[in-house]
Amino acid sequence: MLTADSGSVLRLVEIEGRGRALVASQPLKAGQIVLQDSPIVVYSAFPLVKPQSSASYCDNCFRILSSSANVVPCPLCSHHLFCGPNCLTAATASSHSPWVCQAFSRLRDCPSLFSQPLEQQVQARFLIAAYNLALVSPSDFQVLLSLQGQYSPSDAPAAEFLHSLILSVCPPPSLPISIELTAALLAKDKLNAFGLMEPLSLQQDGERSVRAYGIYPKASFFNHDCLPNACRFDYLDSAPAQNTDMIVRMIHDVPVGREICLSYFPVNLNYSARQKRLTEDYGFTCNCDRCKVEANWSDNEADVIDDNGTVEENEDEEIMEEDNDGQMVASEGDEVGEADFPHAYFFVRYMCNRENCWGTLAPLPPSNDVQSKVLECNVCGNHKSEEDMC
Repeated sequence: MLTADSGSVLRLVEIEGRGRALVASQPLKAGQIVLQDSPIVVYSAFPLVKPQSSASYCDNCFRILSSSANVVPCPLCSHHLFCGPNCLTAATASSHSPWVCQAFSRLRDCPSLFSQPLEQQVQARFLIAAYNLALVSPSDFQVLLSLQGQYSPSDAPAAEFLHSLILSVCPPPSLPISIELTAALLAKDKLNAFGLMEPLSLQQDGERSVRAYGIYPKASFFNHDCLPNACRFDYLDSAPAQNTDMIVRMIHDVPVGREICLSYFPVNLNYSARQKRLTEDYGFTCNCDRCKVEANWSDNEADVIDDNGTVEENEDEEIMEEDNDGQMVASEGDEVGEADFPHAYFFVRYMCNRENCWGTLAPLPPSNDVQSKVLECNVCGNHKSEEDMC
């Protein structure tokens, strides 16, 4: 875990009103990698019985299983597939232990679970993964319990149902579990899980689905900002090793002492959509500089980016405006300046203009301390040179 004296480029501190946060312990450059974090828990985002139309992924590393992959099935069941013998061996010793395999098989035979919302099937996947973590890596389980996330009475019905179900159908061996522990784990998951997305090529109706969720103990300390100064990258289908690692890179330079923040969702959402999502999913309202500006806009003044992610120009109109779906869509203006729209520059420079992408651009890592002039999208992976922005 990061500590105040870890020697990292990031320092863990307490900020009044924001809780634990990561700040720069030295000046940071655009494109600089400030964190590479491995998950302590990764679990599928699909229901226990996957739709036939969904893509297939390795149940260990969550790479997409292509037709040329050396697919190896779990020898104990017919439901779990792996992209090769190495992944099967690694999973059997950790995330897909014999108890996990047996637990999922029994849960698939529980009619009561399938009468519940699909979300509870995914929550059941998480609880099995979490209890298995306690069995195979007690130290990582304690790290999971140390993360932020408080039990809410509104979550009681799901916690009580899932606790009773797991206890009666597939109790973890030699691990006493309680309703309080189950509720606490679900709270940690709700607040700290990062979605690992499906490839952009598989998106439907402009929306990408989540293929898996991961809990990253160090990355969980990043707070949210609606105009982040860093963004996360994952390379699930391209990294040769440790493909579930999260890599966080700086979007632009920041001085020492500045808090480093991610956006918890695509930055093109408008003010009301952002506040709704933060309140419902994370339990707080945002008061960042962008939100302070947009909170004072009238309904017909709110703005974002057009379908291509570009800011158009027209001297007779406001810089930004909002479309019918609550997406930030840039409108036309004489120029993009801080006086009219303090964060318009961010959308022009750091938002991917590929259709239906809405990803964030960050420079590639510096080479020999020379900043790269090529920016990479953290969603579609497209590269864009600074010359293309002129």
